[in-house]
Amino acid sequence: MEIIGYIASVLIGISLGLIGSGGSILTVPVLVYLFGIDAFLATEYSLFIVGVSSVAGSLSYLKNKLVNPGIVLLFGVPSVISIFLTRNYLLPLIPQELFSLGEFTVTKNIFLLLIFALLMIIASYKMIQKGNTPKTKEIILEKNKAFLMAGEGSLVGMLTGLVGAGGGFMIIPVLVNRLKTPMKVAIGTSLVIISLNSLLGFFLSAGKMHIEWNLLASVSIIAIIGIMIGTQLSKKIDGKKLKPALGWFILVMGIYIIIKEIFF
Repeated sequence: MEIIGYIASVLIGISLGLIGSGGSILTVPVLVYLFGIDAFLATEYSLFIVGVSSVAGSLSYLKNKLVNPGIVLLFGVPSVISIFLTRNYLLPLIPQELFSLGEFTVTKNIFLLLIFALLMIIASYKMIQKGNTPKTKEIILEKNKAFLMAGEGSLVGMLTGLVGAGGGFMIIPVLVNRLKTPMKVAIGTSLVIISLNSLLGFFLSAGKMHIEWNLLASVSIIAIIGIMIGTQLSKKIDGKKLKPALGWFILVMGIYIIIKEIFF
């Protein structure tokens, strides 16, 4: 199972490098079901793996000036604040056992995985859905759009803090559909935002739990290799063509998690 887990780690990176999203939402299921990591700890590990991978993936976009610093700031600051509040104050409030239905007990781990599965289904819909990619290179951040960015940043930060997902599946549609950002700039900007959110989220709470650094380092290195492959592929392959296929895969994974946690 660990061998399959390492192969899946490459796919996490390839997805992030190719389309700027999708990879992070696969990280927690890979850690839980293939490496046998506790769900709560997996959300912590996911922050580090996704953060380090996204840093590696964002370098070429930064070099080619395909990152919008204004959006990074407007998204990033509210996100980081939201992550800090979620991981330090919201998560500790969730009890280890929430409620029981007959012999079935909804624990904290099951609750987090079910939330994650629902996010996967939402993400898959956004990835499968067809849309036109704007070609404009000018991005004007009006006041109402600035408030939109801050609000979305806070929401992404809460979800990142709660389940360890980078939030690219939420960031990309907002940048492309609402701010009319070119896809390449949206991917580069998304990777920088995910890097900041994930790494800050990890280091803000890492001191409170035991971390298996060997496993974390090995998965991260393999994911970085994957994101480098994905970044190179993005120069030759249109990510929009592969996005629906990844969306269907994530949909199946989300449904699998729900069925497994509730019925098995």
